[in-house]
Amino acid sequence: MLSRVADSIYWVGRYLERAENYARFIDVNFNLSLDLPPDLREQWEPLVAVTGDRDAYLSRYSNFDREHVIYFMSFDLENPNSIISSISKARENARIIRENLSRETWEKLNEIYHYVNNGKKKKVWQKDDPMDFFIKTKYSVQLLYGIADNSVARTQGWYFSQLGQFLERADKTSRILDVKYHILLPSIAEVGATIDFLHWAALLKSVSGFNTYRRLYGSIEPPGVVEFLVLDKCFPRSILFCLKEAEQCLHRLSGSTGSGYSNEAEKKLGALRSELEFADVNDVINYGLHEFMDSIQIKINNISDAIHNRFFKITNNFTAVQNYQE
Repeated sequence: MLSRVADSIYWVGRYLERAENYARFIDVNFNLSLDLPPDLREQWEPLVAVTGDRDAYLSRYSNFDREHVIYFMSFDLENPNSIISSISKARENARIIRENLSRETWEKLNEIYHYVNNGKKKKVWQKDDPMDFFIKTKYSVQLLYGIADNSVARTQGWYFSQLGQFLERADKTSRILDVKYHILLPSIAEVGATIDFLHWAALLKSVSGFNTYRRLYGSIEPPGVVEFLVLDKCFPRSILFCLKEAEQCLHRLSGSTGSGYSNEAEKKLGALRSELEFADVNDVINYGLHEFMDSIQIKINNISDAIHNRFFKITNNFTAVQNYQE
């Protein structure tokens, strides 16, 4: 497979997952606002903070009100990580390698693209309750995953797409967890109280893991939620699960047996997967949840760079159009 084709397929996976997760980020706050006591105001700054785009946001807006944050994260084409930017980039990458996609996959992606752009025309961010838009965006991407799962051959293209999707999901799960760190409670007395419980419940709902967590762990306790979202080997959105799936895709692409490593990308990914596989939730908490999530995000970025150098980088005098790590 040509490196430019592999690069585009990889980034289709990453951009679609990024758009779906941004819809989840916003879902965190809306889920929380439904349960918060009426005397507590919604907080939108944490969502911008965990995406790493706080400086870009503050260069244009003076406060973190609902309308500005939703517009910035969803419909702002000048924000390279917004939902509309991610869907547009996914569609452009898919257009470049159209012959490598099934007809159904392309049609559904095209449909999502027009739906998001139509949402911008309707100024969804100004509505009192814009949640229908984000729920449909999330489900549309998930439907696209289902179509691809049942119509795409398990060749190199499939594994590049899955590699991008699972690396992006691992990164975004760490950022969803980091929302909890950035949310400022009204007082230290609220820690461990009802408000604290509602925050953790909102995070679980945002990853569609609330019911699964309650079946496995029962009561909602911070160590249990952290263990579930970081170290669980079976939940499809846990960081460890995503890294294990990404590593299997990488081994398929490299043609390695899974024993040791054959390139720098496998080495870095295997090291991070192993770190989490043999970690205990107390290790994460003692290290500091925010600091641990930061460390994971940096390591995932390093893995992405190593994948680029191994599979996509042009080593001769020719220049290729590249996607960017946001």
